[in-house]
Order: sequence, then structure tokens, then C-alpha cells
Amino acid sequence: QVPLVESGGGSVQAGGSLRLSCVGDAYMPSVYCMAWFRQVPGKEREEVARFDRDGTRYADFVNGRFTISKDNAKKTLYLEMNSLKPEDTAMYYCASDVKLFCPSGPYKYSGQGTQVTVSS
Repeated sequence: QVPLVESGGGSVQAGGSLRLSCVGDAYMPSVYCMAWFRQVPGKEREEVARFDRDGTRYADFVNGRFTISKDNAKKTLYLEMNSLKPEDTAMYYCASDVKLFCPSGPYKYSGQGTQVTVSS
């Protein structure tokens, strides 16, 4: 069993777009917690967006550029990223937990990540 697997990363120029996908046995349906994180080497992992009983929430740096969504029929979590900036370069991870509200601490499940590189 593979908890979560991300895909869709790649290299784009600034201003470009990517759509990340996340599938796996740890996909949480309906309003259960799922989220996207990112991490740059040498820095802490930071939350990008989350989806739970409270709805969707985004980090301040997203500033309307990204959209998190779920397709329960396909058991897939998405992150649509537009107007990408070089500072968005990072490894992006999806995560889930068997809770209605996403935890402030570690999540129960996380994938291996997909690399996003944005060049100027």
C-alpha cells in the first residue's frame, strides 16, 4: 500500500502554471483533512493549502495564485498553481489525516513529494 503519491511537478518559467495531483490509499474523502506542504532544503516544511471541515485555507504567500481542490470520485487531491514565482521552487508534498480538522502538528500520512522548479 502506498499512502499518498504526488505528481505533476516540473520546471516552468516565472508566470507559468502547474497542476499537482495526489492519489493513494490515504486519500481522505469528503471534508476530512488533506493538505499541501512545501519544503526547500535547509528550511522547515510549510503549509501551502488545506482542506478540512472548515473549508479551504491558504498560506498568505499564495495570495490568490493557487487553488486546492478534491475529486472524491477520482480520489485525487489537486493543487492548481498559477503565476508561479522563483520563490515557489520547492518539493511539494500532500498529506492527510483521519480528522475533520487538520492538525497543527504532524499529519498521519504524507507522500514522497514532487519537485517544482520555477526559473526567472
